[in-house]
Amino acid sequence: MERSFKKEVELLRLGAGATFHGEGILAVTKALLQSGVSYVGGYQGAPISHMMDVLNDARDIMDELGIHVETNASEAGAAAMLGASINYPLRGAVAWKSTVGTNVASDALSNLASAGVRGGALIVIGEDYGEGASIIQERSHAFAMKSQIWLIDPRPNLPTIVDMVEKAFRLSEASSTPVMLELRIRACHVHGAFAARDNSAPQFSRRNTIENPDFDFARISLPPATYAQEKHKVEVRWPAALDFIRAERMNEVFDGRIGEIGVITQGGMYNALLRALQQLGLADAFGAAAIPIYVLNVTYPLVPDEVAAFCAGKRAVLTVEEGQPPYIEDALHALLRRADLQTRVHGKDFLPKAGEYTGEVVLAGVTKWLETMAPAGVDPVSIRRAFEALTAPKLRAVELLGAPVPVRPPGFCVGCPERPVFSAMKLIEREVGALHVSADIGCHTFSTLPPFNIGNTVLGYGLGLASNAAVNPMFSRRTVSIMGDGGFWHNGLTSGVANAVFNRDDGILVVMKNGYTSATGTQNIPSSPHQAESKSKDMGIEKALTGIGVRWLRSVYTYRVADMAKTLREAMTTSYSGLKVIIADAECQLERQRRIRPQIAAALERGERVARTRFGVDEDVCTGDHSCIRLSGCPSLTIKPNPDPLRSDPVAHVDNGCVGCGLCGEVAQAAALCPSFFRAEVIRNPGAWDRLLARVRRIVIGWLQA
Repeated sequence: MERSFKKEVELLRLGAGATFHGEGILAVTKALLQSGVSYVGGYQGAPISHMMDVLNDARDIMDELGIHVETNASEAGAAAMLGASINYPLRGAVAWKSTVGTNVASDALSNLASAGVRGGALIVIGEDYGEGASIIQERSHAFAMKSQIWLIDPRPNLPTIVDMVEKAFRLSEASSTPVMLELRIRACHVHGAFAARDNSAPQFSRRNTIENPDFDFARISLPPATYAQEKHKVEVRWPAALDFIRAERMNEVFDGRIGEIGVITQGGMYNALLRALQQLGLADAFGAAAIPIYVLNVTYPLVPDEVAAFCAGKRAVLTVEEGQPPYIEDALHALLRRADLQTRVHGKDFLPKAGEYTGEVVLAGVTKWLETMAPAGVDPVSIRRAFEALTAPKLRAVELLGAPVPVRPPGFCVGCPERPVFSAMKLIEREVGALHVSADIGCHTFSTLPPFNIGNTVLGYGLGLASNAAVNPMFSRRTVSIMGDGGFWHNGLTSGVANAVFNRDDGILVVMKNGYTSATGTQNIPSSPHQAESKSKDMGIEKALTGIGVRWLRSVYTYRVADMAKTLREAMTTSYSGLKVIIADAECQLERQRRIRPQIAAALERGERVARTRFGVDEDVCTGDHSCIRLSGCPSLTIKPNPDPLRSDPVAHVDNGCVGCGLCGEVAQAAALCPSFFRAEVIRNPGAWDRLLARVRRIVIGWLQA
């Protein structure tokens, strides 16, 4: 979830002679300030969500330097903002999640790369690839190659990351080309230190503005200028980039004593590679490896003479390149053949063709490669013995368990306001049959997983309604689309709602209005209930829908399951022909808890009365049917052994994670389930009336039990 960097951003004021200690995201921001950036922006998304939080928390520092900070409506808006660097010597940086964000920004990026830039243009992309990713598995490398945008993949330590950010601006200006800096999640949150430099005020800024516009038709992406731009890319900008990368030694070579083989690795994979070599006894804790390593901090373009120099005299090299296709490995084959070098190139023949290169994966691949190569100075038997010792505990655990540990799918948070909507949908499905639901990107995508299993397609952020356009006319009954309020403002209003109203579609849209882009860390959006002073406070989803022509509009408090089911039933059966929009309105529970906990703590410290709502299950009444769990899906609603020795079925149980949202009881009532749920008030610092009432209740309950 979103975190405050109010304290940490003070580190951004450090100057020459000081040492910066912190994590990767803060280091990138500090490097931007040291580089004299004029404007920054972006759109939140893992793993760079915290970068947007840092930029917003550091507004005071940005204002002092005259830097413009923009929270963009989408990645396309962020990429288009870099257009300021086309005509003017303005350094700009934007950030977003890749590859999905890069796809959204593709139109602007293609034009930006074609026209070229005068001021350095940097795109910090969160490379969300691998086991922890929340998106389709693709790499940014393909887009960099397609549009010829230089791609930096820095070795994940703070000095290298900062150095690459600063050199990226200079590379961009030297070659008139935008540059991408990709950061995996480990690089974003790696901790370390580097020698700080003074922040640099930009040449032009909000404090020192540009007086006259600069027009140059050659920078407009229209024929015939586009033909000249392509030639300029290849004949001038590309060689200039190679010269800069070579001269500034952006790629690194670490020598080793075993010269007959070597490893070529993406910068972001360096730590995993070095750790594997260390575990096999071929590197020490300080980074000195026995095998030479060529680190590609710039993965595109490759520098042919650097590659040839590293591979010359080597029998074979291993390419550590995460993901498919193997762009770097294939390029190495071509470069070495052109250089008439017979060094064998290995990679995907020893490492997996796809998937994240975790420490375990790299260790297995490097072990297998070393055993096969058997270079002088490396004992294959010792390598195998070290590998087996490292992997033995995991194999033993599997042996003891008898089977692999089952995968636990992600799910909704405790008290999530979106879960009641899907509970209501399950109830409606009992009446009308299974619904086709066009899902969307966001927390609500978890509805596609157990226990709800609701959602047939997911096509992109804010595209739930657009993806329903051809499905709805083909069904005998109305279909349903889902859209979060983050997706609504990002893309959904124009691509989905405007399209549906214009084409007179007869579908049903449910907008999850929880107040934030919750899945990325609860960053604010135009309709957030609590806005900073720098943002507008007069933007509402209801006004936008009405203004665009939606005539059937209902707003329902999500925790009232019966009301939500009634509204869905009305939308399914109404004679009104046209788009029907249901706004499921309730604030993100985690954000609400974060806001009220300090208030509750302060009230308790003052000795004030504080009441907390808790729900529970009467074990004597619960039948063990567990329909409540299947319809609610709350993590705090679980099971425990039946206290009745004559019954074997476990009973439902509400654990201490309960936040008192009341969904379990609402579902039980709306679905006419067993009356085993009860509601209780936990009162701290009770008053005289509370004590008297509790005493009377104990007497009455004791009398009834007797």
